[in-house]
Amino acid sequence: MKYEDIPLINNEARHNFELTVDGARSFVDYKQRGNKVYLIHTEVPEELEGKGVAAALVEKTFIYLEQHDLKIIPLCTYVLTFLKRHPEWNRLRAYPIDA
Repeated sequence: MKYEDIPLINNEARHNFELTVDGARSFVDYKQRGNKVYLIHTEVPEELEGKGVAAALVEKTFIYLEQHDLKIIPLCTYVLTFLKRHPEWNRLRAYPIDA
């Protein structure tokens, strides 16, 4: 993974997981209900598109959530695409049945 040295910020006030690369902020919007985190939207500034920032952001978010014993409900199309490419992360999925 690129961007290993850039820390992920859990901005609880904004309900965002954030990654700042070259001064530009990328983020995943989320809502948390109990131990479930609904990943709603991923956004990367245009100048960073195609550089692997979104993948690094989502992977760092998954690592953070796993370390905090949280489950994901992926609503964001990018997160769903990432899970198809990296099915090993499906271990974090909570399904709406138990939401």
